[in-house]
Amino acid sequence: MFRTSPGRRAILGLAAAAALTLSMGACGSESDDSGSSGAPAPSASADTALADKVPADIKSAGKLVIGTDSSYAPNEFLDSDGKTVIGFDVDLFNAVAQKLNLTTEWQSATFDSIIPGVNSDKYTVGVSSFTINDKRLKEVNMVSYFSAGTQWAAKKGATINPDDVCGKKIAVQTATVQVDDLTARSKKCTDAGKAKITIDQYQKQSDATNAVNTGKDEAMLADSPIVAYAVKQTNGTLELVGDIYDSAPYGYAVAKDQTEFANVIAEAVKALIADGTYKQILDKWGVTAGAVTTAEVNPSV
Repeated sequence: MFRTSPGRRAILGLAAAAALTLSMGACGSESDDSGSSGAPAPSASADTALADKVPADIKSAGKLVIGTDSSYAPNEFLDSDGKTVIGFDVDLFNAVAQKLNLTTEWQSATFDSIIPGVNSDKYTVGVSSFTINDKRLKEVNMVSYFSAGTQWAAKKGATINPDDVCGKKIAVQTATVQVDDLTARSKKCTDAGKAKITIDQYQKQSDATNAVNTGKDEAMLADSPIVAYAVKQTNGTLELVGDIYDSAPYGYAVAKDQTEFANVIAEAVKALIADGTYKQILDKWGVTAGAVTTAEVNPSV
């Protein structure tokens, strides 16, 4: 997610969204299979050469504990049982783990608690649509695997211009890159003698989406795949506004003292790209537009 400190996300839609995000408690689900809307997740076969490179302590544990903010469909969200985490990120990282002959346990958490959880060894990896930026690169190792930008949405027929929202009420998920975006836009408004933007921040992206659906806020912005999915789920209630901008890579968050493991994860992503599993997973979730051709540890941004 294009989140700021920890930033990112977006969306389910109205009642359906509410049902999926009903419970975002700290439940964990061991999932090598990720349910999802419809087709089963493509699986990956273990790569012995890569598995041999996994650090001994992680290999011995045999399982990766993953922190994720499961309110960000279609990337990571709760299945209809209210506890199993599913989504594009889940399918892809499960395949990464399979390449390394490891299993996964997904634990729901608030977005801004995940990177601290990685650094305290609560989580082995943070997988939560983290936009790679300078601040995060100072806190953790980041392994790139996808690219997303920022997209706006509003009620169908609304006259919203993202470049002219002075005085309007805009919904956004807290701690995301989009909060910084709105803050900068609001400053331009006040510097020009216009009314500030009312920035309504929500802990869950699904709540931000519902605030626009109900008319509490006039528009929202979040990561592009999230907004596109949200609009689709609302069956025409919302529509995309403007173009995607500020594209940047997503990254897996790995502790600073686990650079060796971060490099192995990058190799596993490259292997999935090479064997076609990566594309199959992106196609399944309709997010192929964000595909990358390689994975890097701590790329320049």
